[in-house]
Amino acid sequence: MSIAIKPKEKISKPISQSKSKVTPYLMIAPAMVVFILFSFIPIFYMIFLSFHDWNFISEDMNFVGVNNFKFLLGDPRFAQTMGNTFLYTVLTVVGFLVFGLLIALALNKNTKIHSFMQSVIFAPHIISLVSISMLWLWLMDYDYGLFNYLLAKIGLGPVSFLTNPDVVMYSLAAVSIWKGVGYYSLIFLSGLQAIPDDIYEAAALDNTPWHRKLFKITLPMLSPTVFFVGITSIIASFKVFETISIMTQGGPMNASNTIVYYIYETGFKFFNMGLSSAAGVILFVVIAILTFIYFKLMAKKVYYN
Repeated sequence: MSIAIKPKEKISKPISQSKSKVTPYLMIAPAMVVFILFSFIPIFYMIFLSFHDWNFISEDMNFVGVNNFKFLLGDPRFAQTMGNTFLYTVLTVVGFLVFGLLIALALNKNTKIHSFMQSVIFAPHIISLVSISMLWLWLMDYDYGLFNYLLAKIGLGPVSFLTNPDVVMYSLAAVSIWKGVGYYSLIFLSGLQAIPDDIYEAAALDNTPWHRKLFKITLPMLSPTVFFVGITSIIASFKVFETISIMTQGGPMNASNTIVYYIYETGFKFFNMGLSSAAGVILFVVIAILTFIYFKLMAKKVYYN
């Protein structure tokens, strides 16, 4: 009687396991290619140009070291531009946070009228910024604008919304807040609806007043949403361009000029790509510093459910 001995089977690594390790990299490869071509490489090229003098037309490119940065840091016009940008950012970010939260609290009900109002509030966000800027140009016109017509009816007289250096940045911030507050209010609304109802029911049993619910329950539970809205609105406000370009072109007397419009104007109107790139590097550094500070200050105050 013979006993058949089976040959020892080779233990091979499953093919599916090898594929599972490669698949994630293949999935993100297109996005990484786009990022490298249109973000990573342009950033380094901008840094390279910031150390040169180039008029964007000729092939001559002269190395000037840090002279572009020295000029910008000593230029009163650029200092005013940065001040305008910071003022615009503070106005819009505060407006998005305050009005967005108030609107979200008012619309946080599951009724047809509240759903309709959510659509109405969100509508300006999907409208072209060019169209909105043209609309507000007419509304704020000194001679024929609707706002000055209504102000004249109540005896307050006309206001130079876009030609008064002391008023123009507030007017532009109002346009941006009107357009973007619907988007941020829906983000706040999503955060409010994610808060468990059990917490409010327990507070109701203790007869907790509404203001204590707001500051002790709603805002702490909503802190991740506040954090997200704050950081995204700061970055978006620093990059404002279309509103400035269409409504004021940086005037009057540079009172509404912002850093991105300054970069565009210096590079594509005055053909000084080195100085324009240096301003872009400064913008990049400022946003990075503000983002780092914001994360350090706010990250510890965020409640994670």
